[in-house]
Amino acid sequence: MADPVELVRRICLCFPPRLPPPQRSRVPPPQPRCLGVWARLRLPSSALSLRCRALDASKPSAVRGEPSEEYDDDEEPYFSVTSSRLSEVDYLGESTKGDLNVRRRHLDALGGNGKSTLHGPIEEIAWKEARQAETLLSDLGIADPLTVRNSPRGIFCTRTLNLRSISVIGYDMDYTLIHYNVMAWEGRAYDYGMANLKSMGFLVDDLEFDPDLVIRGLIMDKVKGNLVKADRFGYIKRVMHGTQMLPTRAVSEIYGRELVDLRKEDTWEFLNTLFSVSEAVMFMQMVDKLDQGLVPAELGPLDYKGLYNAVSKALFRAHVEGQLKREIMAEPERFVEPDPELPLALLDQKEAGKRLLLITNSDYHYTNKMMNHAFNRFLPNDMGWRDLFEMVIVSARKPEFFQISHPLYEVVTDDGLLRPCFKANSGGLYSGGSAQMVEKSLDIHGDEILYVGDHIFTDVSQSKVHLRWRTALICRELEDEFDALIKSHAQKEKLVTLIQQKEIVGDLFNQLRLALQRRTNSRPAQTLAATCMNDQELTESMQKLLIVMQRLDEKIVPLLESDGELFNKRWGWLSRAGLWDKSHLTRQIEKYADIYTSRVSNFLHYTPFMYFRSQEQTLAHDVHSYSRDQ
Repeated sequence: MADPVELVRRICLCFPPRLPPPQRSRVPPPQPRCLGVWARLRLPSSALSLRCRALDASKPSAVRGEPSEEYDDDEEPYFSVTSSRLSEVDYLGESTKGDLNVRRRHLDALGGNGKSTLHGPIEEIAWKEARQAETLLSDLGIADPLTVRNSPRGIFCTRTLNLRSISVIGYDMDYTLIHYNVMAWEGRAYDYGMANLKSMGFLVDDLEFDPDLVIRGLIMDKVKGNLVKADRFGYIKRVMHGTQMLPTRAVSEIYGRELVDLRKEDTWEFLNTLFSVSEAVMFMQMVDKLDQGLVPAELGPLDYKGLYNAVSKALFRAHVEGQLKREIMAEPERFVEPDPELPLALLDQKEAGKRLLLITNSDYHYTNKMMNHAFNRFLPNDMGWRDLFEMVIVSARKPEFFQISHPLYEVVTDDGLLRPCFKANSGGLYSGGSAQMVEKSLDIHGDEILYVGDHIFTDVSQSKVHLRWRTALICRELEDEFDALIKSHAQKEKLVTLIQQKEIVGDLFNQLRLALQRRTNSRPAQTLAATCMNDQELTESMQKLLIVMQRLDEKIVPLLESDGELFNKRWGWLSRAGLWDKSHLTRQIEKYADIYTSRVSNFLHYTPFMYFRSQEQTLAHDVHSYSRDQ
């Protein structure tokens, strides 16, 4: 272990300053946890009393990177932070805004003389410092980012994102900051929707909610009454008509010449979020009723599209009439899954100088009730959930919020009384408005804002397409898929081995077949040895190889069909379509989400200054891989 005083010095150098929060006094660190670390390191009391100017951010020049006359030469802070007007672009194309810099005078002192420990070839210095940093992280009991990423609670990056350059972080609420028990929430939505269908005259008494019938990322074919899973190119791999999965041959016959195109909204409906589960289950079950002739004649002649419209209308009524939300507000503990780490993750971001926003389509009363329940009991120093946010916008009407401007109202009483206003201010609680209004009021634009939500279209796609905001997608199912992938590793290795064996045997068979073809046409084979094979030897070899491949297929086919069953028996993996290819859902995530993760509290396992680097994208013609984790 390193010398204790040296260890403290390195901690001071490694950890950037935290900015004081805009409101309330700074929350003290969690003492029991910190004391445990210091006790394990056995640091002397003199080491604990060392003053590290790197962490002294109480004076403005230490933060803005501006010269100041408030310090004597020997008291000048070591660090400055790159401001917007001084930021450049780093080697990965990201803004350097918010990066921590050593002031020039101290930089010269560290690296400009022979006595410095930083003198010498930078490759050697960096190798030594990296090894020592790994040791220090281990001594502190802190997992490095690579280890955290390779876990169910990791944050995964599709486009490089520097959190230091992010000034504002906006959050959706439902299934983002608030995670619902799917069986409870969607089950009750299903119940209310079915009750509305019954009131229209449909026969639904024998139906029950089955959440395993569908997964996020599937696509409803409203014209054919099907639910389909497509790959990243739009080719359809699996199909369910009603509640029955179709065989591969039927899939090919129905969709062999058709690709999924989500722009054709009259045909396709993408399951963007967990809120879509109840709707898809209702539609598939009602398709069975229609096929069985169990839709009453008095409802008129209905095709699959008309049936979809009826289901959509019934579920819309369940949400608009407010019965469902009143039930949830009355018993939030029954529907909401608590996450004690979530408020602390947001508190870290706020104390790091990020301005936090809450932008939700839910109304004020529901938002206040849910946030009180999910946040307040886990916040320190009598903080309330409102203290975390620079601005709160309810009834935002996303996705239109990101596209056009709506009237803005201020919520002025606890009863939700609204008053028209024309400008949003820090600390305000508003209804309606637009994203452009938010940018103007905060004087922040585009890629300095990170928006976090669970809906690929409403939250992630539209904020990216219209405003170029940076984006993060929350997908709770990733945790189950990650665990299932680990458990299925041995089976997949066996499957891949069998496929590789078949490919080698198949290559030889194809070469012999070509040799036979050339011989039939009185031409020499590819090689002299192949040319010299007699007809009987050639034929017998090909027969044997065919038998081997057929027997391999008998092993491969059931393993292929069961691939992904640990996640969902009908649809397989969330992120894949077939053994090798990505699903249409994964393509949407890669296109619109810069980072994605299972829950917001996963940010707590990183720092608010994290540089998320996208992984190497492999090329079919590049035989080398340079990823750090390969």
